[in-house]
Amino acid sequence: MYELKVLSPPSTASPLEEVDTVPLVQTQGEVLSDSFGRRHTYLRISLVEHCNLRCSYCMPEEAPDWNPTEKLLTDGEVVRIARLFVEHGVTKIRLTGGEPLLRPGIAKIAQKLGGLSKLKTLALTTNALLLKRNLFVLKRAGVNLINISLDTLQPERFKEITCRDGFHLVRNAIDAALADGGIRVKVNCVVIRGVNEDEIVEFVELTRNQNVEVRFIEFMPFDGNQWGECRLVSYEEMLRMIRQVHPLQSLTAGQNHTAKLYQVPGFCGRIGFITSMTDDFCDSCNRLRITADGHLKVCLFGRAEVNLQHAMRNGAEDRDLLDLIRTAVGKKHARHAGMHQISVSRNRPMVTIGG
Repeated sequence: MYELKVLSPPSTASPLEEVDTVPLVQTQGEVLSDSFGRRHTYLRISLVEHCNLRCSYCMPEEAPDWNPTEKLLTDGEVVRIARLFVEHGVTKIRLTGGEPLLRPGIAKIAQKLGGLSKLKTLALTTNALLLKRNLFVLKRAGVNLINISLDTLQPERFKEITCRDGFHLVRNAIDAALADGGIRVKVNCVVIRGVNEDEIVEFVELTRNQNVEVRFIEFMPFDGNQWGECRLVSYEEMLRMIRQVHPLQSLTAGQNHTAKLYQVPGFCGRIGFITSMTDDFCDSCNRLRITADGHLKVCLFGRAEVNLQHAMRNGAEDRDLLDLIRTAVGKKHARHAGMHQISVSRNRPMVTIGG
């Protein structure tokens, strides 16, 4: 029998399965639901822990002890997990990292996932340094939504935030993705007091003539990211800043939509606010996460993890994995502990969870 464990180390045994030869028992099942009736239809899969930027809100000042490649999920394991979740109600998968475009063979993985008939959305979150050269193959593979992280519209400030050059690569990638027209584009901006809150209105201007959604994300605490309430710019404060310049029209969001959506009347695009700290959306949470080393997290801010990789590499059949998953989802809490409790609790650094 396989048991739910917290932060159990992965096995060192790592048979390198080929994507095309992953066995799957085609078992139909109900959507994964927790004890509060939330139906989980959205899975985020991290493909790699490393990143080619060093944003402090994501990566701690002292880099984590990265897992060696053999302890990360293989291509075959990624596809096996994805297929199993899709057969049990997941309709949206997002590939994350680290920086997922650093994963060798990401196009092949995306192609396999894009071929899952019941999957409606295949998304990618990226810092976009490598996006432009990969845009065509990702679209051909089935990626139909891309979230691009960009926290400033100033090249020098970009270097300060990320500790790297690359601002113009990101802007060019955004322009290319928008010009393509076949992929929906969102721009993610983490707002931190004293860093970039003075650019909020300028970011809104991106939506004037382009069909893009700009999402302002409240600064969230993770291990090593120097979070403090004094650095948090709340959703309400951001709204006030924008309304001093533009009128805003509230938009209706879907049942499980994480963002509070608005639009400046007459603008092509829209803006959203991810309010995890000041106005959580736990009641409608439908998200599950798989880390690059194969652990299932049912809550971004929770410590509990289930090591699916360990189970797979020790012979677990699909029904065994499904039992582990169902048990973990069934134990999901009603909501996270709140920003003050989260800020003093241990968790992985964001870069090793997956954005």
